[in-house]
Amino acid sequence: MPLREVLQFPDPRLKRVSEPIATIDEEIRALARDMCDVMYDEPGIGLAAPQLGAAVRMFVIDTGWNDEGGERNPLTLINPEIVHRQGVITWEEGCLSVPDYTADVERAAEVTIKATDLDGAEIVEKAEGLRAVCLQHELDHLDGILFIDRISRLKRSLYVKKRKKQLTLEQEE
Repeated sequence: MPLREVLQFPDPRLKRVSEPIATIDEEIRALARDMCDVMYDEPGIGLAAPQLGAAVRMFVIDTGWNDEGGERNPLTLINPEIVHRQGVITWEEGCLSVPDYTADVERAAEVTIKATDLDGAEIVEKAEGLRAVCLQHELDHLDGILFIDRISRLKRSLYVKKRKKQLTLEQEE
């Protein structure tokens, strides 16, 4: 079965606020498996359900692996919410849904997230550095926010202009 396609800016589905997951059923588990497959294939360290067109509050992360063969240990978070944040960190972020662009984004340096896993058990994840940035980035996707929404208006407008030109050229081919 082919992998699902990652939605890319400016797809309007990326701006929708996702709905909470009421029941963890086989459909949700299958979506989580698909998300992991796509995340590793791209390769990335996180992927939110809305990036695959599913407007539900779930994402997967794995900040410890790399595409050169590091060990995979994905974490699936359902209905996540930040319950604590502390400090400030600036990190250069990229996104599978925002092709060919990275920018410095200011985030909380440390976060604690409460969520549910695929077995319905509560998870409390405390993170700092890259993992904290990744958790916040993926949580933003669930609220219809892209990392380019967190950069200056000028930088964002330059990217939007470049992206529209790129899409126009692709359509002409």
